[in-house]
Amino acid sequence: MNDLEGVSTHIHDKISSLQHLLDLSDLPQNKLKKLGQEVCALGRLLEELETCVGQQKEQLHQLKDLEATFQKYLEDLQHMNDHIPAHMPGSQPPASDGEPTAHRNDARELQPSEVDQGKKPDRSFVREMEFVTVPEFESIPQYMKGRVTYDQLNAAVQHMNTAVKAKYRILQQPLKGLNNHSRKLHARFKEQETKATKGQYFVVEDDVRELAQVKVDKRFQGILNMLRHCQRLRELRGGGLTRYVLL
Repeated sequence: MNDLEGVSTHIHDKISSLQHLLDLSDLPQNKLKKLGQEVCALGRLLEELETCVGQQKEQLHQLKDLEATFQKYLEDLQHMNDHIPAHMPGSQPPASDGEPTAHRNDARELQPSEVDQGKKPDRSFVREMEFVTVPEFESIPQYMKGRVTYDQLNAAVQHMNTAVKAKYRILQQPLKGLNNHSRKLHARFKEQETKATKGQYFVVEDDVRELAQVKVDKRFQGILNMLRHCQRLRELRGGGLTRYVLL
């Protein structure tokens, strides 16, 4: 770049010198005309050179901006890598609507050694569905996924967990401590249990509608199929009901 500017300055000086000589010379008219034409040609060449220099300056400025942007991208990427948990599978995304969430592994099942030691299981524990990871979401066939986004799928997981927690907290309480509405729900929950559901956590569509305040339409049914594909639940049918059992 500096070389081009030096050449431009040199040509400019030469033109100025030639113009000065033209003003002072007593050359014949034809030679003066030819010399004038050469000066004009040099002037046009100088304009083109200055235009080229200006374009290269602009390109250099753009390259510097691109370098700064790329450097910031690398710094942000390194910052993200420094904050990624050591085990990505099973990690949960932020909860929607500000509701607290829990990971299935946060409350492990009672081990046989603990039973031997006489420890009682935590009766207030309610199993929850794990959130879907990005690799699991990407493994869902497109025909099944449709327009459902990753966040919408995990929002449905949150709704299912809300319904499960509300249901089993009612079942965990003594009947005498429940109001009339909760007692009716308690009785309904008990009627829906079968031998196949013993020891399992499950909900039905009415539970999701009433306890999670979610509209269970065809779109939500499609999301439930996606969760079944991701091995978050399975269907257990019987008695005119479809029970969604957590895995």
